[in-house]
Amino acid sequence: MGKPEPARYRTTNWKSYNDALKRRGSLLVWLDRDMDWLAPKAGKPGRPSVFSDAAIQFCLMIKVLFGLPLRQTTGMVASILKMAGLDWPVPDFSTLSRRQKTIAVQLSSRRAPGPLNLLVDSTGIKFLGDGEWLARKHGTHRRRQYRKVHLAMDTATGDIRAVEFTSGREGDSPVLPDLLDQIPEDEEIGTVTGDGAFDTRRCHSAILARGGTGARALLRTGGSHVLAPIRRNGRLWKEDCPAALARNDILRATRRLGRTIWKRWSGYHVRSRVEARMRNLKSFGERIASRDPDLQTAEIHIRVALMNRFNALGTAEIERVA
Repeated sequence: MGKPEPARYRTTNWKSYNDALKRRGSLLVWLDRDMDWLAPKAGKPGRPSVFSDAAIQFCLMIKVLFGLPLRQTTGMVASILKMAGLDWPVPDFSTLSRRQKTIAVQLSSRRAPGPLNLLVDSTGIKFLGDGEWLARKHGTHRRRQYRKVHLAMDTATGDIRAVEFTSGREGDSPVLPDLLDQIPEDEEIGTVTGDGAFDTRRCHSAILARGGTGARALLRTGGSHVLAPIRRNGRLWKEDCPAALARNDILRATRRLGRTIWKRWSGYHVRSRVEARMRNLKSFGERIASRDPDLQTAEIHIRVALMNRFNALGTAEIERVA
């Protein structure tokens, strides 16, 4: 029997995708001339903030995008404003450092019609410890430290809809309810796809509670609102709730079809798209520059905001041809 031919794919929107790649290199694409650069009067005791959250977020996005220290960031922001013909003041480096601790980063995202189908996953990212060369040459002098980034991605648009930044000891399943809480209440969640770590009662119940009519329709038709492979030694749960019924349906289908066929039949392999997003997250750096936990959280959210902005400029549409 001969070797099967490898699958071939082609990009169907190459012209628009090529233009989007060019726009990503423009410095002025990140600057909105209509933004409120100066903070409005709060009417509270004490000295009011001079710069708005949008201005601080813009400066931090430039910092993360080009991997600059704070002082160099202020210089580059001043140059961008001058290129744009805007006579706006620039926050100094101490203001950026202080405001980064408290800023609520705004994540822009698009909303596709129909129920929201999420892909969830997590990855570790280092923030302290010896460098790679020093570790290979002399061994680590202290235990490397890392934290975990949990992402929930919209399957239709590719935007990151929810993000959590936790300690390295935190598991995936306890964080899932917090990710779902970041989705607006008026937005219906259809399915949530994750790996075997989400095969818990807590995850199944949390997703079903937020699923609305879309998830309940899947249950009525024999489908499941959760696409997570059952552990190889998994057993049937006591069917005392709808979440247990859905989970047992997955286990019976897996036993009947086999894990490989079930993954293809259910569309589980689409989860590779959120794994690619993890690679994009680390393309801004394998290590977090900040050391304070609040600064680290803001830095991760800034990375996610940049990823969504890049994604909104245009992505490749690929179809299989053979």
